[in-house]
Amino acid sequence: MDRRNFIGRLTAGGLAASALPHLAFPAPVSYVSRAGAKEMKADVVIAGGGLGGFAAGMAALRNGLKVIMTEETDWIGGQITQQGVPSDEHQWIETTGATQMYRDYRNGVRDYYRKYYPMREEARKNPLLNPGNSTGARRLGHEPKVTLAVMYQMLAPYLSNGQLTLLLEHKVIDADNDGEMVRSLLAKSRIRGSETVLEAPYFIDATELGDLLPLTNTAYVTGTESNKQTGEMHAPDQADPDNDQAFTLCFAVDYLEGEDHTIDKPDEYEFWRNFEPKMKPPWSGKLLDWHYSNPSTLEPRLLGFDPRGGNTGDLLNLWNYRRLVHKDNFEPGFFKGDITVVNWPQNDYFLGSLIDVPEETFKKHVARATQLNLSLLYWLQTEAPRMDGGRGWPGLRLRKDVMGTEDGMAKYPYVRESRRIKALFTILEEHVGRENRASVTGNPNVEKAENFYDSVGIGYYHIDLHPSTGGDNYIDFRSFPFQIPLGALIPETKENLFPANKNIGTTHITNGCYRLAPVEWSIGEAVGLLLAFSSKRRVRPREIREGKLLAAFQQFVRSQGIHTHWPDQV
Repeated sequence: MDRRNFIGRLTAGGLAASALPHLAFPAPVSYVSRAGAKEMKADVVIAGGGLGGFAAGMAALRNGLKVIMTEETDWIGGQITQQGVPSDEHQWIETTGATQMYRDYRNGVRDYYRKYYPMREEARKNPLLNPGNSTGARRLGHEPKVTLAVMYQMLAPYLSNGQLTLLLEHKVIDADNDGEMVRSLLAKSRIRGSETVLEAPYFIDATELGDLLPLTNTAYVTGTESNKQTGEMHAPDQADPDNDQAFTLCFAVDYLEGEDHTIDKPDEYEFWRNFEPKMKPPWSGKLLDWHYSNPSTLEPRLLGFDPRGGNTGDLLNLWNYRRLVHKDNFEPGFFKGDITVVNWPQNDYFLGSLIDVPEETFKKHVARATQLNLSLLYWLQTEAPRMDGGRGWPGLRLRKDVMGTEDGMAKYPYVRESRRIKALFTILEEHVGRENRASVTGNPNVEKAENFYDSVGIGYYHIDLHPSTGGDNYIDFRSFPFQIPLGALIPETKENLFPANKNIGTTHITNGCYRLAPVEWSIGEAVGLLLAFSSKRRVRPREIREGKLLAAFQQFVRSQGIHTHWPDQV
């Protein structure tokens, strides 16, 4: 992976763009950066087939644009598929707080199970079917391959008519820039090694780490901003551009009572078995332990674990927490056991960042995260204390097929924090955080997030920052249901490149509530609609926010099934 260092990398100074001169939008150019590379052209080129990229592509396609989408792995779907993470969602998700297309997708997942799986009648008739009966914010636990199938069903018409070109296992490795414009991208096939020049009037960075930003010389921020820079209540005194949230390499297991599926002892088992995180404030002890730091209080908290799905009393049963399949939802004997995905405090990896590092460093951290996972699994199989007084669950079986990989690990790390654009507008803690908002408004009873005049979507999650590479423990506190401002989707320094993942204009703090699956989808869909509207009106996207077309664009967004304001009763 050609992960270049951006020499001019910025820390967050200034929260609004200075005025930019009016630029006429150029016609598409014909440009070849490599001898022998073939050329492809479209109305929009999207790098990254995750949730934001998929939603942006669908929005553009349904409004008549021709799209080329690249994806680094062989699965589209991002965090829900290639990264194996059941979506964390808020309590209103079934009726509001996400786009209509996102809810259609969720219903498509349920319908897929009802149509193709032998389900118990009670489960089949449940309008809020949760195949995994996962707990808390995981209201639709299901297998990654089901989302993959539903997404291909949604894309099928546009693949058939040629409106969409999908380049799997292609990574963008270079870009041609002309001042404030991106002229083309160069994508390389991981299979054949061939290269393709991709040209379009508009480009979308929907990669997991914001890979196009350094390639296109787009100004961006990484890591933590300081309190002095942002005024945020929970920001540190000193900025640290290398301090990023942990990533997690997920894996799936099932449990077969009475069988022994114990893996070979991992090479780094002794290291991880004895590893004690050095955090500020302190961690609860060893990483491989049933205790962890309570995210909101940072006090040691005990977790329960029973892969039979049994009652663990007052303790959260980690087995049920992110369960993908609950065998009791299906006809007896169809599944030998439940299937759950391991995305727990015990396999968060924070010994190094994946952002702006060489290829070898990226691979090293992923390899060590794999060793952490295998060590956790071996510990669970052999040494983990059981609530009945025993030790270990040898019936736990690594399900390589669920993740679609030879080693059983997810195809790509679950990345919580990306490069973030220097945007026309940056979302701060004072806009969405309950305590900070009460402080800046002088109203201890404030009940709503900031009302953004340029809202193009809504979302919600509490501000949830996992332990970081700089040694920060959890930072976890309450927020309000919020809006997605258009200004956070437009870079200061580029006219035709737009973010559609975790790379929008947030801070390290506010990224903690804008990074979840439904919000990433909403961001991508808004960006796809922005480019469709701009193309039809023949105006620069930033002119829509600055001029008289904003109201018309917001009405266009709403007409496509997107709320721009939360209902009053929420």
